[in-house]
Amino acid sequence: MGTFVISKRFDGRFKFVFTSKKGKIIFTSTSFELKMDCELAIDLVKNNVAHYAFEKARAANGKYFFRMMLNEQLVATSRKYTTALLLQKGIDEFILAATKSDVLDFSVCEFVFSD
Repeated sequence: MGTFVISKRFDGRFKFVFTSKKGKIIFTSTSFELKMDCELAIDLVKNNVAHYAFEKARAANGKYFFRMMLNEQLVATSRKYTTALLLQKGIDEFILAATKSDVLDFSVCEFVFSD
């Protein structure tokens, strides 16, 4: 089972990542100004998995990745994969696990190391 993890970007905006059962990041969402919008986006993803399109692409370095789209709007971008087979496995794992995945909120964590 995968997990949705909410965190803050350095610019103060919110994002979520979807991690595999082994803890590897499968994709990272676009940015959200409010945490509530981020949580709503996760609910939308969990409840409408079948409606998302996965646009497969190759980076300049030859690695594979996908963009998760809903109505031609970018929702998330995946990590880079070395083969097309691993890319498809990442998509399949997300589709199978998304609806029953937990949500963890690390957006309130402060930096451990001081300047």
